[in-house]
Amino acid sequence: MGFAEKRGNYWRGRYKTEPGKHLTVVDENGKTIKFATKGEAQRAASEAENKYRRGDWRDPALGLETFGEYAGRWYAAQDLAASTMQNYKRHIEEHLLPDFEGKALSGVLRTDVELWEKKERAVYAASSVKTWRSTLHLIFEDAIDEGLITSNPAGRRRGRGKRAGRSRDRGPEKVVTDALGILLAAERAALLSGRDDEFVAVVLKGYTGKRWGEIVGLETEFVRPHAFRVEWQLYELDTGELVRCPPKDDSYRTIDSMDWLSALVLNHIARTKPTPCPCHGRTYVFRGQGAARTGGHQGAKLVDVARLAGVSTGTVSNVLNHPDRVTEATRARVEKAVADLGFVRGGAAPAPAAHWRRNGFATWLFTPAVSGWYPKKAPQEARPVPLLGEPWPGVPARGRGATNRADACWLPIAKGLTPHGLRHTHRTMMEDLGTEKVLMDERMGHIDGSVSARYAHVTPGMRRRLMVGLTDQWQAALDARLAMCSSSPVRVLNELLRAHTARGPVLPG
Repeated sequence: MGFAEKRGNYWRGRYKTEPGKHLTVVDENGKTIKFATKGEAQRAASEAENKYRRGDWRDPALGLETFGEYAGRWYAAQDLAASTMQNYKRHIEEHLLPDFEGKALSGVLRTDVELWEKKERAVYAASSVKTWRSTLHLIFEDAIDEGLITSNPAGRRRGRGKRAGRSRDRGPEKVVTDALGILLAAERAALLSGRDDEFVAVVLKGYTGKRWGEIVGLETEFVRPHAFRVEWQLYELDTGELVRCPPKDDSYRTIDSMDWLSALVLNHIARTKPTPCPCHGRTYVFRGQGAARTGGHQGAKLVDVARLAGVSTGTVSNVLNHPDRVTEATRARVEKAVADLGFVRGGAAPAPAAHWRRNGFATWLFTPAVSGWYPKKAPQEARPVPLLGEPWPGVPARGRGATNRADACWLPIAKGLTPHGLRHTHRTMMEDLGTEKVLMDERMGHIDGSVSARYAHVTPGMRRRLMVGLTDQWQAALDARLAMCSSSPVRVLNELLRAHTARGPVLPG
């Protein structure tokens, strides 16, 4: 039994934990409780001893560890994907430690968390703050499991606050496009990059719904005649390192492919002849751009001259190096294109980088392609992509004085569309075709945990109907593009338009 012990002008409670060892009754901060009477001290000591014997006792000193100390230990103990570890590190260091680092775990109150969230919401998007609070909640939950604290101050109580207030968490509606938008965006991206890679990649993303990391990390061995296998992705860390890791949420899957899409990608591989990259030793379908000629900061390229003159790059090279090998009319046309573009001979083109970078692709290729504008990037303000109007849909003017030499600019295709928005677009296209949910989830790499999903299975008929529907949308997009202009400065699209013209318009299946 517990007992009371006189200490000057107060009593303290003492209780036995093991032979020869006694503890003192303390408060939640680990300080001795000073009782006014012997009876109060004895009752508190007996209650504490009973808790200890039942296993309900907890050492108050455990909760005195600071949040910063515990968060450091917690993070070091995690063994997760590199992308998840990077996100947790960013959440902790940039958004949690500034407010909670020096506080004791047991000293963080629910009101502290609510005030922190209110402050963060004034600066950041509600969806981001919700993610950071989830990380905070997870850390405190693990602290509870370790017996360091008894309750989670980051937990949300159901039904609190105005229900109408939930609308504040809504983000902007995701911008999507359609089959023609995918085709036009792919063409413009290829014009901006000066090669066919971006055309093939944008079309592939729009018609498979692959994640960005799955596109960048697509290895040639996983391109099949009628399907694409998703086994790996390349995830870009804040350090710039591209980590080869499993797809998000272990969404390994086989994505059925239309004949024309498989041919587009396989022909691209045959044309570019990719080799193993130096960073991973794997052979990837797509390469990066290398030294970027973006945003109007660099000069015109040989391919720009060829497009404007309507000849091959080999002919341009002959005009520059062996003018006697070409006709007078062709030479005059190429020389005029050289003058119009301000082309300056600069030696061999830089070798392509091993992989795209997410920010570079989105900022200097995809965003200008879908919006018609280069984004604001210090010291330059946002500005339209300067174009030479011929050949249609325009050749980006580059180099010094590009804006003054331009005579056109692009209208927006889908302003606000992002590379990830193509994933939303693909899902929307499938919805429009009436595709069964079980097949859409399989294709997107989503998991439906409902009971009804356990009884739904993909059939060959479902797959055929989707392939026919997506092919019809592609054919309709080519018809619409032909109505705008019968040719394209993008070589691979020009070949597709020629073949489509020879075949004639295809009626919907």
